[in-house]
Formats: sequence, structure tokens, C-alpha cells
Amino acid sequence: MPKKRSGGGLSATQQAAKFLGVSVLAGAVLAGIALPAFGVLGLAAKGSVESFDELPANLKTPPLSQRTAILDADGGQIATVYSRDRTVVELKNISPYMQKAIVAIEDSRFYQHGAVDLKGVLRALNKNVQSSGVAQGGSTLTQQYVKNVFVEEAGDDPTKVAQATQQTPGRKIKELKFAIQVEEELGKKKILENYLNITFFGEQAYGVEAAAQRYFSKHAKDLTLPESAMLAGIVQSPSRYDPVNDEAEATKRRDVVLQRMAEVGDISQAEADQAKETPLKLKVSQPKNGCITAVRGASFFCKYVEKVFLNDPVFGKTQEERAKLWNQGGLTIRTTLQPQAQESVQASLKSHVNKSDKVAAAATLVEPGTGKIVGMGQSKPYGYGKNETEYNFSVNAQMGGSNFGFPTGSTFKPFVAAAALEGGMPATQEYASPYDMSYPSPVQTCSSKPWTNQYGDKVENESESESGPYQMKEAMAKSVNTYFVEMISDIGLCPVVKMTDALHVTQGNGTKLPETPAIALGAVGLSPLTMASAYAAFASRGMYCTPIAIESISQKIGNQRKSLEVPKSTCSRAMTEKTADTVNTLLRGVVDSGTGQQAGLTDRESAGKTGTTDERKNAWFVGYTPNLSGAVWVGSASQKVKMTNITIGGVYRALVYGGQVPGPIWKDAMTGALSGKPAQSFSLVDIPDAPKDDEDRGDDDHGNNGSNPTKGGFIQGLTNGGNNGGNLPNPTYSLPDGFIQGNNGNGGRR
Repeated sequence: MPKKRSGGGLSATQQAAKFLGVSVLAGAVLAGIALPAFGVLGLAAKGSVESFDELPANLKTPPLSQRTAILDADGGQIATVYSRDRTVVELKNISPYMQKAIVAIEDSRFYQHGAVDLKGVLRALNKNVQSSGVAQGGSTLTQQYVKNVFVEEAGDDPTKVAQATQQTPGRKIKELKFAIQVEEELGKKKILENYLNITFFGEQAYGVEAAAQRYFSKHAKDLTLPESAMLAGIVQSPSRYDPVNDEAEATKRRDVVLQRMAEVGDISQAEADQAKETPLKLKVSQPKNGCITAVRGASFFCKYVEKVFLNDPVFGKTQEERAKLWNQGGLTIRTTLQPQAQESVQASLKSHVNKSDKVAAAATLVEPGTGKIVGMGQSKPYGYGKNETEYNFSVNAQMGGSNFGFPTGSTFKPFVAAAALEGGMPATQEYASPYDMSYPSPVQTCSSKPWTNQYGDKVENESESESGPYQMKEAMAKSVNTYFVEMISDIGLCPVVKMTDALHVTQGNGTKLPETPAIALGAVGLSPLTMASAYAAFASRGMYCTPIAIESISQKIGNQRKSLEVPKSTCSRAMTEKTADTVNTLLRGVVDSGTGQQAGLTDRESAGKTGTTDERKNAWFVGYTPNLSGAVWVGSASQKVKMTNITIGGVYRALVYGGQVPGPIWKDAMTGALSGKPAQSFSLVDIPDAPKDDEDRGDDDHGNNGSNPTKGGFIQGLTNGGNNGGNLPNPTYSLPDGFIQGNNGNGGRR
């Protein structure tokens, strides 16, 4: 007695023998049954046998591509992304009506035959010969499953998809042999389960669970008889029987399925007739694919997570491997994004900057000591329409940001101070700090070739009232340009470069900082994430931690789930605790009595620095508490908008300063993000005030207290402004040729 398989039907040997026998009789039309009969009659039986025998014995089944869920730190869903919208479910979680409907309409003898239904093949052959075309196919459900496997393996490559679906004898032979193997190994129930999970139901829905959600907003296990019949009817031609676009055609097809179910005894005729009278009752859910659908304005963070995945070698050695894993999906990615912080960032941006404004704003919050990105947003939404953008202004170009980042102005000065302090300079260091001066020359670099001031370039302070001497504490609070240029010429460029290297400060295009004294004044382009992460090292008393966005990832393959390795933050000491504590003390003075007073938090200790750049094209505030660091940038991505006589967020601004627009954004974002969190304290150092002389050296240079508040400033104010504008002339300043790079990649002198 021939051995039967668990799924029923003949053994593999018997099927092969019958298949080959019919191929000899029919000129191998079985191999091309879906083709016109005359197209395969010339295939020699001998050739068919050899092709069959030469095929590999095992079908390599790729894991089915599924949805990927991106979650916040609390487990809430941010967005779903997928190459194919699919959720794999077990057969027990698929309605019995659905199981019966798909079998009845696609392969009613499924449980009676093996991989090949010889009666069905001959019936289709006869029909096709009579019609001189393709009137009927002879593929079993198992064969259809195998073909879907080929398509799934092809992915989104159109050439491979065409090869997987081409109507040739060779492909049909391959399909038949693998179908025999699948029947032998899986059995009927597993084949049916796999088929229902792999097949395409139209409207971007792959698999019955996604289809049930798309058309009826319910789970596959809850599908009714008429609903199941409609879905089963779609499979033959998802575009023709699409109920969303042609409800009448879909209804006719559904009724055909219902009638077939009655004919094969799955339901009674009365049940079929009753179901036919039922309207489709669609409850369509729109596909929500991609970061553009992210909640709480987290689209840019979502895209950053995707970029991390596609760029980090932990997810695969090559770009191709990482992309394949991403497109396969089935991932649950828990991120570092904290809902409270993200909502606060977006609310603050929305209240201070309108998406239709000429300029944009971006803000990023990072947790000191861990590198976790807890908030990331910007004023212009993610998208491709008017007042939307796909560029993430918070990150470097490689991760989806602008080409070069944005000049940071005086927010760079703390890095210079940290380098000097780390080298042993006292916090009471005093420099002459005149209103204007030529760049000192030469200045030592990390190489044997010093920097020289070949063009006689000059630097000046924000206003003529800023004239030293100054000590470090007052110079930082007032953001005195000439003080920090004197400092960098005193200590040399190499200590500054080493400090910024330790803080992972690179330009927005990924290149190292140039060795020129003008870096002290923030003319190079950096990203908010870079700045927030670097300042977080001050908050954590000198420990720098690389930014991370992903906490954990698990992947569902079939019905199994496994954990994947994820990138870890790498923490290293960038400076001594004493240096960090001293910088913290200096930057507390900025928000207490300096240029950043509008940004100071009222319920906890904070520190930070303002920055405004050439022609007021960029304004910054970067600040922190002991447990949260944040950077805010305001400006034009094209670097063509001068923020003078401009309306931002419905408020007219004669001149924009770092303390005036970015500062309040930072304050509101941080206040909401830290609400209910412990109010920690800095470890401060005692920095004596400079002795007062008889002559008043001028009020706050940016108008916090003075009556002569502002002038344009170095590079039109690479320093920071305060509260009020003025009509005084802007001092002039020039940089070496090619020093500043704009988004168009061209250098210029400013």
C-alpha cells in the first residue's frame, strides 16, 4: 500500500510519476498550463523530465515581510513602517468561514488531491485548447503558495518579480516540483495557513489579517461569512475586484464565492442566499505606512531611527544586508523618545514659530550620562508640500539633515573655555578684550604649520561698549568675541580641536572642524543633536555619551520572536569633573545675568549659551540642567533669510538674538519635559568676580540692562543678543576666503 502523507493525497514519488506521465502524454502542457495550449505543445517530454530532475530538492522559504512598529520609551506606538503591510497569524486565528471560502473558490479539491490536481489540470487543458487561449488555470492552492514564495523572495526588485511570475514551462515545472515537496513536509493545514498569510488582497494588504483590518477594521478571526467570501474573491484579481474602487464588481465576485461554497457543501444554499443579500458593509482603514504618519510630531525622529538602522553595522555588514532586514520588517523597535518630552518640544515650537514663517526652528533634547534622545522636532512638518520638508534640521547630512549643518555663533565659546580650563588656565584669566582687533598671528595648530592671518582679518564685539579688560566669567556672560579670540591664540588651536574631538563635534557634513581661530565664534555648521550631546557632557560632569535613539528591537519571524542587538551609547571622559563644573558655573551666569536671561528656568538650576551668526541668519540657544540637555536652532535652511525686521510666530522682531527667540523655545520645551522630574543641582565652583574699577565699562552688551543695546555684531553678531533692537550701524568683519560653507557648498568671506 503506497504511503499516504499527513495532508492526504499521493506520495511524492507517485505524484512525480503521474506528473511525468501526463507530461509525456500532453507534451508537458502541465508545465505551462496557464499558457495557451499551443505555446507548450512543442516541449519535448525528455526535456521536461531532465528539467524536473535537475531542480533543487528544497524550497527556500524567506521570512514573510511584515509591519514594523516603532514605539516610544513607554511602549506607545509612534508609527508603523513596512515594505508590505502584513501581520502573520496562526490558522486558529483565522475565521473558519475564511478558510472555507478561499479553498472553495481557489481549489475546491484541496483536501482530496496532492500538490498537483491531475483532474483539474486536464480539465483546464481541455478548456484552454477549446478557447485557443488561457480560459482556465490548473494551479492548486499549494502551487499558488509556491509562486507567492517566489514573489516574496523577489522583494521589490521588478526584474526578479517578473522572473518569479513569468508564464514559461520552466517556471511551472519548478513550481510543481516545489509544490510536491511542500505537501510532503507541511501538510494541508500549514499550507493553508501559509497561503492566507502570504497572498495579496489588494489595497497594500498582504495576508488575511492585514486585509481584514484594511477592509473591515477587524481581526481575521472575526470575519463573517459574507466578509470572508468577499476577501476570498479578491485574490484572483485584486485590482478588478477591489471593493474600495468598484463595490458592485466586488459584490458580484463575492456572490460567486458564496455560490461555490454552497456547491461544495461548505454552507447551505439558504446560507449562501442570505449572505448574498447582505451589503458589503465596508469599514475601510487607510494605510498608515511610514514616518510621515508618526504621532506627536515625531516624524523626524522616526526617520532618524530608520537612518540609524540602515547605517549602523550592528544590523548588517553591508548596506544591502541592512536594507533587506529593514524591508523584511516584523520588527518592534522601542526607542528612547519620551512622550512627555516630545509633546513639550512640539508644543513649544508651535507656540513660538509658525510653519508658514520664512524661517524654521528645530529642537533636540538629550539625556546626559546616557546619550538617549528624548525629544526631537521642528516647526515645519515632515512632508513634501508647501511649508513642509523632508530634511531633519536637527541632525547631520548622513542622517537626513542639511548639507552642512548651521553656524552656531557664540554657543561654540564654551568648548574653547573648556579646552583652556582643561589645560590649566584659571577661571579668573583676564584678557584685554578690546572692542575690535586683528586676529593674532601666528596661532599654533596640531600640525607643525601655524595658522597665519594672511588677509589682516579683524574681529569685533557686539557693541562699542564692550571693551575690556574682562575675566572669563564676565566675558562668557556677555559673550565677548575678542576675549575668546585672545584665548584661542593664547592656548593654540590644538587643545580646542582635541576638546571638540572628545565631544564628537563634527561639521554637519561629517568632516572635522577647520583649524582657524574663527571657530571660537561658531562660524562652522553644526547640528542641534551634535550641540545638545556635547553640552550634555558639561551636565554629566565631563562624561560624553554618544547619542542613541533605540532601546531594544525584537523581530517576529513566523510565529516566533527573537531579540536583535542594538547600538549602545559609548561614554568616555571628555574633560575632568573640575573643568565641567567650572564651565557649568560660567554658563549659569549666562542665564542668571547674561545674554540668556530669557531662557533661564524658574523651578530648577539651568545653564546655557546663546548664539547669533552672520547677518542674523542663525540664532541658537543650547542649554541644560543636570538631567537634560537641549539645543534650539532658528533660521533658514537655505541660509538666505536675514532675521531683521521679521515676523516669527506672529511677533515682529527688529533684530533676532539667540536669547530672544531660541531661548524661550528652549525654556518652554525644557520646562514641560522636566515637569514632575527631580530638580537636581550642579556641582559648582567658586569663581571670584573681577575687581571693580571706578569707571563703568558699560552695561550688558545686548541690551538686557543698557540703553544702547545692540549693533550688528561680529559676522553681524556671531555673538548673542538680548531683549531689544536698535538702529545703530552694524560693525564690519571679514573671514578668510572659503571659510564659511553654506548649503550650496560655496565658501565666502563675511
